[in-house]
Amino acid sequence: MKYILYKGTICDLTVFLDEGIIKKINFGRETEGAAMNDDPEIGIEVINALDGYFSGLLKEITLPIEPDGTDFQKTVWDKLMEIPYGEIKTYSQVANEIGRPGSARAIGSACNKNPIPLIIPCHRVMGSDGKLTGYAGGIELKKALLEIEKKYS
Repeated sequence: MKYILYKGTICDLTVFLDEGIIKKINFGRETEGAAMNDDPEIGIEVINALDGYFSGLLKEITLPIEPDGTDFQKTVWDKLMEIPYGEIKTYSQVANEIGRPGSARAIGSACNKNPIPLIIPCHRVMGSDGKLTGYAGGIELKKALLEIEKKYS
């Protein structure tokens, strides 16, 4: 596993790759003992995509990803990838869309386990009461991401 450190305007990220495929993104700069990425082409591609997202120039990050998770989690994450830039859905809406009405809590749990935030946009999901709920990077970061998307959508 290799890593790329990203210094962003609203947060720092550590992007973990295996053979050029993103496996995980962590908030902050913890490398977890992985080796630094030594492929400058991949590094530039990742940095440019993240810069594009945070500046509002890139609405969808299409870098190759391969998240590890259960079949249910992967189903939820695939559905989250369909939420358009600048839009928000509730956990209940996502549950209904995958054919699992009443499983809003399970959707929330899958969002919580999302190993590739930003690219799998779990920040675009909120509670049915309209409140922002948990986010690995913190509620303030979730709010900031939604504000970026609102500004540029």
